[in-house]
Amino acid sequence: MALPSDMRGSLFMVISMAGFSINDSMTKLASAEMNAGQVMLIRGVFATILIGLLAWQQGALRVPKLAFHPLVMTRVASEILATASFLVGLAHLPLANSSAILQTLPLSVTLGAAIFLGEPIGWRRLLAIAIGFAGVLLIVRPGFEGFNFFALFTLASVLLCTVRDLSTSRAPSQIPSSLISFVTSAFVMLAGGVLMVPMGGWQTPRLEIVGALSFAACMVLIGYQFVIMAMRSGNVSAVAPFRYTSLLWSITLGFLIFGDLPDLPMIVGSIIIVLSGIYTLLRERRVSREKPATASTGPTMAPDGV
Repeated sequence: MALPSDMRGSLFMVISMAGFSINDSMTKLASAEMNAGQVMLIRGVFATILIGLLAWQQGALRVPKLAFHPLVMTRVASEILATASFLVGLAHLPLANSSAILQTLPLSVTLGAAIFLGEPIGWRRLLAIAIGFAGVLLIVRPGFEGFNFFALFTLASVLLCTVRDLSTSRAPSQIPSSLISFVTSAFVMLAGGVLMVPMGGWQTPRLEIVGALSFAACMVLIGYQFVIMAMRSGNVSAVAPFRYTSLLWSITLGFLIFGDLPDLPMIVGSIIIVLSGIYTLLRERRVSREKPATASTGPTMAPDGV
């Protein structure tokens, strides 16, 4: 018996988030042995090949000059900086902490769209955004014992991803998404080769680490395919909240692979962020007559160079 469309879409979203979380965990493993630039370069090679094949199959590479639109190039630049910041933070933070901080991206995009794009926002969503960022303070704990300086790199990544998503929301609709993804991945790969030099240079990786990064690239592609299937299968309001299952996957993988267990402030902060994000999403869908900027927010919310 076939599953109802919303249930099927929700299942696809959960699988998608698992793929993205596995990508993050494999990337974190690699980050223990090489710098962020080298990770961007090696993973970027695999990701660019896979996404390029997909874009070619979809016919998105027929007019490559479309990818050099100023808004697309703004997206590419912000993605490069966001990816580098995220990888630096990921290497020094528990996987679950990085994931939890990134859950604030839809809140940040909503606020940014109101400030810079003039999208309407009411006091309810403003309050939810403020509460969500209070949850971030619980996780980061600035000025208290347990504060990790590298959490600031993840916060910087959120801000840069906000620029990325606001740019994406205003890019011309005739530019294929897979073309944008391919060009972004290619530029992130090239930027990794440049950043690798000041970050410590090339270190010959073990075969297992190269395999982990190739597997990570495959998981990103699978994640994107399943999130597309999810959004096409069910109603957005029913399916989109399941993107927050990425946090559950990150906690599980963080424990199984790295032996990390979240403490109480991290758990409480994560719950606050997730509830604020879900409320903002549902409220936005109810009051927005036009497609809001958050509709372009990446399904993984993390900067993966795609």
